[in-house]
Amino acid sequence: MKSYMVTALALSVLIFGGCSSNDDLDSELLSLAEKYSLTGDPAADRNITSVNDPKAQLGMKLFYSKHLGLDMDSACASCHHPFLGGSDALSLPIGVEAVDPDHVGPGRLHKESGHYYDGGPTVPRNTPSTFNVALFDRTQFWDARIESITPVKGANGSVGQMLVPGSSDFDRVLWTSAQAANLPAAQANFPVTSSPEMRGFGHSSLVTKDDVRDYLVDRLGGFNGNSDLNGSARLAWLQAFRDGFSNPSADAATLITRSNIFNAIAEFERSQLFVDNPWNRYLKGDRSAISEEAKRGAYLFFRSYEEGGANCVQCHKGDFFTGEKLYVMAVPQIGRGKNHDASTEDYGRENVTLNESDRYKFRTPTLLNVEVTGPWGHDGAFVTLEAMVRHMLKPETALEFDENSLFQYGILAQCKDTKENTRHALQQLEANRNSGISPHRSVDFSDEQLRELVAFLKSLTDPCVKDRECLKKWVPDYDSNESKTLDLLQAKL
Repeated sequence: MKSYMVTALALSVLIFGGCSSNDDLDSELLSLAEKYSLTGDPAADRNITSVNDPKAQLGMKLFYSKHLGLDMDSACASCHHPFLGGSDALSLPIGVEAVDPDHVGPGRLHKESGHYYDGGPTVPRNTPSTFNVALFDRTQFWDARIESITPVKGANGSVGQMLVPGSSDFDRVLWTSAQAANLPAAQANFPVTSSPEMRGFGHSSLVTKDDVRDYLVDRLGGFNGNSDLNGSARLAWLQAFRDGFSNPSADAATLITRSNIFNAIAEFERSQLFVDNPWNRYLKGDRSAISEEAKRGAYLFFRSYEEGGANCVQCHKGDFFTGEKLYVMAVPQIGRGKNHDASTEDYGRENVTLNESDRYKFRTPTLLNVEVTGPWGHDGAFVTLEAMVRHMLKPETALEFDENSLFQYGILAQCKDTKENTRHALQQLEANRNSGISPHRSVDFSDEQLRELVAFLKSLTDPCVKDRECLKKWVPDYDSNESKTLDLLQAKL
């Protein structure tokens, strides 16, 4: 694989041209920001819900309630907790059949009596963060199996139609705003139908995804003879929906509907906007907001290969730091795999399109708050941000991947084919490079340059996401009578 060799001294001469002051570096960075139309405001011209909005408050109750897990042992928050970066701090999630359903993050274990138990996690892909989901306009999920076919900048998928999975990931159907108000609302419809995530393995009479969703509606509303919940719980849900939709006299049949459930969850997720970071403050005029080390890292990030940079900006575009496109990056393949041919590989986008040319492609993640959203990669193979960045600079190092770096209990049982499967992904990356499909090239950076890049990435962290006191407004009061009645996840972290 072709690699750009750039020494630290050569880079300094090449990109800084003998700059003798921090002012020169600031001038160069601001010129790059102008070139790439960076404003420091990724949420400009967007309608962002406040977490205090009644619908978002209803969404928070639904998000944390185990009543939406078919076996009532998992919730959305089981894998997406604000205190864990909007994710779960695990390489791969454990959804249903946990030893302790309220344990979230490291220490959440799969029951030995659970389905397909092998000691390791049950879900084949790393949990994406819910932070800043209001900024996506094109896709959801690692393989973009939910996508807007008429993306409008700033609309979050609320305009036109979306393609979403039908009976399978590759059998997709069209949804409009009648089914889901936006991309996050569409996404929220699917974990509840996934057996290892929230559906579980019982209720054999529920055959389709819609069967499961309709059953959950019946559960919350007590419709069609569903008696899973007692009268107090059903009354509490009715009151929660009346409050959420500001309709104090409406009946359950009017309020407790499929679209209302998932649209409310989406509004809670969309309220999780965390973009007030040092880099954005720097672009808005505070030249001391980031360190000189981070500034040098930004220079590397935005400069092209030919100019001695890492050219990260080619995929991590704009103030949101993603173009939402999919690429092969050959992250080491760990876990159970996700594919359509029973191998242990994860075919990524190919599972959606069934086109071999899409094999191993995954969506470019946003880098906002990337410091707190690890482990990193589509399968969480990298447990430090430094390791993830090193891989992105030179993916060939994936063949040196040490699975013993993984800290998750039992995950080594799912690493038996890692080296061979990773080799296949690297071969695909090289083929894509040679054919011009992939814009990525490898670079040889020094450890110092790696640290500078990481320093810049950490400047994309909103301080709130590292402050539990700041995050408390997105976490319910577990001790309230309502929380107990609605069976809200009392997260043990």
